[in-house]
Amino acid sequence: MKQRIYLIFILLGCWFLFLGNPLCAAENRQKVYIIPVTGTVEPGMAAYVKRALEEIQDEKEAVFVFKLDTFGGRVDAALDIVDFISNIPQGKTIAFVEKRAISAGALIALSSNVLFMKKNTLIGDCAPITQTQEGQKMAGEKIQTVLRARFRALAKKNNYPVVLAESMVTIDMEVYSVVMEGQKTYMDKISFDDLTEDEKKKISAKKTIVAKGELLTMDDAEAFDLGFSQKSVTDIQEVLSLLGYESMDIITIEESWSESLVRRLQPILPILMLIGIGAIYTEIKAPGFGLPGMVGILCLGLVFCNQYLVGLADYTELLLLLIGVLLLGVEVFVLPGFGVAGISGLLFIAAGLVLSFQGFVVPDPAFPWEGKLLMKNLAQVLGSFMLAFFISLFMIRFVLPQFSKIVNGPYLDATLESSHVDVTTALGIEPGDTGLAHTFLRPAGKVMINDKKIDAITRGDFIEQGTIVVIDRIDQNRVIVKPKTS
Repeated sequence: MKQRIYLIFILLGCWFLFLGNPLCAAENRQKVYIIPVTGTVEPGMAAYVKRALEEIQDEKEAVFVFKLDTFGGRVDAALDIVDFISNIPQGKTIAFVEKRAISAGALIALSSNVLFMKKNTLIGDCAPITQTQEGQKMAGEKIQTVLRARFRALAKKNNYPVVLAESMVTIDMEVYSVVMEGQKTYMDKISFDDLTEDEKKKISAKKTIVAKGELLTMDDAEAFDLGFSQKSVTDIQEVLSLLGYESMDIITIEESWSESLVRRLQPILPILMLIGIGAIYTEIKAPGFGLPGMVGILCLGLVFCNQYLVGLADYTELLLLLIGVLLLGVEVFVLPGFGVAGISGLLFIAAGLVLSFQGFVVPDPAFPWEGKLLMKNLAQVLGSFMLAFFISLFMIRFVLPQFSKIVNGPYLDATLESSHVDVTTALGIEPGDTGLAHTFLRPAGKVMINDKKIDAITRGDFIEQGTIVVIDRIDQNRVIVKPKTS
């Protein structure tokens, strides 16, 4: 019996030694992480993707699936996401277009090593758009050149058709499908025109894929035919099955509550900034510290915290805002009126807000959109200041005085319009009483009536001192006298 027990322990030990602990094996199973990239591409999305990848950066064997459904958004945020994805080891990233990957979404999709598209989905059209006084217009060649180079680099890295990838950005690019000596290739018009006559004779077929004045936009079937998509699938499970990942642990990384809050606040940040600045100005013009000041600090705090969480604001912006608030505090509580401290405080707050809306201080000429973003942020902040100023004036002049009619009292509704001391009662005199002119009345002076010295006035006559006078009448506490006739 003892020999059998020893044998069992020896066999178990060998099993653990050579096969490993089953619990550890379960923990070390390869994982597939699904990261949804949905909605507008903006700094909040970039912060979410960065956080998701940083949490699992030590898992060298993990596979990452980026589930895309976006119409695009900001170029700088898209490039940040592309950088995060490009740092993942080759062969570990998969893009799955669930509904659409338009504009910046197409750039993110091509940054992955392989691409799958759900049936009836779209990808493409990455022309950079800028906002002008005339409306939205396509950005200039400087921005297109940078994006074209990025599309070209991603296409070469992940084996996508380079010329077709560039045609997603450039609307003046004309691309052909050319069959030369049995080999199919894609050429733009410039490259095709540069072919020699002997090379052109070797062409057996030519087809226009992207016409001039168009941007390449593909559905799932076209993306497969043109060499972008691996296959049109029904869902993400089919993708994992095709790649042999169906038995792996599949984990979806969702946005945290703070990241969701940040993305919800992003569209209304200009409104919060407008309310915050207006409330701060109202507080400066009102005595003491009350509700407008708290509302202003809360709104500007939300704006700064939002930008801090997405990685655009840092201690520099926080310091500028704190200095601005302190200067406004000096203006409110220490110095009368509104002067140098108040203006300086608003300038510091404006500088902090502008920097919190961008990830740079001075625009880099290599990234032309940074200059446009700086001008947009300046216009947004200064416009909010001006609009808040006029709204605050309107509130102070017309809205706040009406609160007394809405909010229950107690209020003082009496005035001093008719308040006065009754001379008849206080001095004990009345019309018809006689007295003596104590001083010259020219026409005002003093008279003695009932042994009381009283200010009096005539109807314009001059009365000598010592003349006997009689009270003609009392008009609104004015004692009017005239010489007494016999």
